[in-house]
Amino acid sequence: METGQNTMLQNDTNKNSSKLGFEAEMFKAADKLRGNMEPSDYKYVALGLIFLKYISDAFEAKHKAPQAENPQAAEDKDEYLADNAFWVPKDARWSHLQANARLSIIGLSIDDAMRAIEKDNDSLKGVLPKDYARPALNKVMLGELIDLISGIALNEEGHASRDILGRVYEYFLGQFAGAEGKRGGEFYTPRSVVRVLVEMLEPYQGRIYDPCCGSGGMFVQSEKFVQEHGGRIGDIAIYGQESNYITWWLAKMNPAVRGIDSDIRWNNEGSFHKDELRDLKADYNPPFNISDWGGERLREDVRWKFSVPPVGNANYAWPQHIVHHLAPNGTAGVVLANGSMSSTQSGEGDIRRELVEQNVVDCMVALPGQLFYSTQIPACLWFLARDKSNGKRGNTPLRDRSGEVLFIDARNMGQLVDRTRRELTDEDIRKIAATYYAWRGEYQDVPGFCKATTLKEIRKHRHVLTPGRYVGTQAVEDDGEPFEEKMQRLTAQIDAGTEG
Repeated sequence: METGQNTMLQNDTNKNSSKLGFEAEMFKAADKLRGNMEPSDYKYVALGLIFLKYISDAFEAKHKAPQAENPQAAEDKDEYLADNAFWVPKDARWSHLQANARLSIIGLSIDDAMRAIEKDNDSLKGVLPKDYARPALNKVMLGELIDLISGIALNEEGHASRDILGRVYEYFLGQFAGAEGKRGGEFYTPRSVVRVLVEMLEPYQGRIYDPCCGSGGMFVQSEKFVQEHGGRIGDIAIYGQESNYITWWLAKMNPAVRGIDSDIRWNNEGSFHKDELRDLKADYNPPFNISDWGGERLREDVRWKFSVPPVGNANYAWPQHIVHHLAPNGTAGVVLANGSMSSTQSGEGDIRRELVEQNVVDCMVALPGQLFYSTQIPACLWFLARDKSNGKRGNTPLRDRSGEVLFIDARNMGQLVDRTRRELTDEDIRKIAATYYAWRGEYQDVPGFCKATTLKEIRKHRHVLTPGRYVGTQAVEDDGEPFEEKMQRLTAQIDAGTEG
């Protein structure tokens, strides 16, 4: 089985909120059209139309070439399907919808277009939204939204058009997650967190799997990483599963709007109770903590290699589910609640001990608070490896890291992008990833930030994996001023301030 390395997406011109371009202006305009409609409902209206334009634009790009040479071939559906391209019937094309955008029947026209596209494209069956004709949906707003979206990638073709539409789609996803607050966090992992996982796992080739994939951002990030590092998209394969049907719809559309092939399954039982990809061996990025996961029905499951996880918390079910699916040389990144690093409740400490003692834990990263839409509390990243004794980064062999764990304390990183939310910067992400790269080759501890720790030392801390316990405090540069003189100067400054 091929190994892969976990992943996700970030667009070059929009990696931080401080570098926003036309995506932000377009979202502001689209948000004004929303009126009193709830963001959670409007999200599907807007994203569905952006996806419809992507499908139509992709079709039109292929439609032009044969049309010039042989008009009859241009309308041959089988020619497109044989080329693994979407076929879009005439009345479902964006130009037709745009021409009828101001008519009162526009909602019905959109629904008909979605049905027609699904009918002729097996990979989209059951995926597209078809609720635009409902009476409660303002048809004037729909027409204005179509006009607005018509301007996306208007003068671009091929890959350039797809990339621009993908950027808009991803930006809208993030903004809707922010507008929904806690509910938004259910379908969207912040891009900066996803980028840390991707940059550290380096998914150049192999199978990428997310057992609770949300809106599918991990898969898009993975493809983007491969492109940016000169790899071949065909060298990776995308797999996922999602239990929320509406979120699964987003997960199917998100990779597709960038032209990414994927196998994303849905069932309402979830990966724990109905593992759709039980024979898959790969790498992942599982979800945040879940309390009501039905663990009482899985007491004898084969995946609990390290010990049976508590029924009231899925923290230690996810890592074991992931290790079960890892290929022999696979690595994985897991987002978990901070409590997972130190909790001893209901046997969690015993599972953590076994994960460490069996040499599965590779690296721990403590993240700052306020990164997530769904919670203000900080989370952490667990990096797991089936075999730490070998491997490669590109063509560079990795050293044997058996019996070691790298701790990175990133709690002081990031910058506030609004009153309630923080993002890791490009520089932060590069620093964290570069530290992990160095540790697997030639490395030096940085007090207060990172520490390579032996199993012996971890045992002294009773297998608690909180980075702050190991990295120490940041070194303070000596300014050369003698201690007595410094104390006299500081005392004088305090006295002067008191007198004032």
